[in-house]
Amino acid sequence: MYDDSKQNYGAPKITVELHKTGEVISERTVGTYMRPMGIRAQWNKPWTITTKDSDFSTELENILDEQFHPDRPNAVWCSDITYIWTIDGFVYLTSIMDLFSRKIIACTLSETLEVYATVRI
Repeated sequence: MYDDSKQNYGAPKITVELHKTGEVISERTVGTYMRPMGIRAQWNKPWTITTKDSDFSTELENILDEQFHPDRPNAVWCSDITYIWTIDGFVYLTSIMDLFSRKIIACTLSETLEVYATVRI
């Protein structure tokens, strides 16, 4: 049952599944059997709030003016940073896209949000 659930089920859900098959067992007993076998449910970490830089200016000039269809390659690039959760914590994927071709032209993976990772691209 544990493997069938892709290792997502813990004692409560395994107990429910056992009850469906006619087994009479308590959730506590299921947990007692699971512990020495090292069986634990996987869980998703709750959303982590990220910070906004206090130096970020709200008066930055909008030079693109929502014109997202340039007429030649390499005229306009855009970038984005994506947070990726791993068992060891967040890693950050920074990518740069050419708006003319809509293709990713560069990307980097880093363990911190320091600016050198983006500038290095």
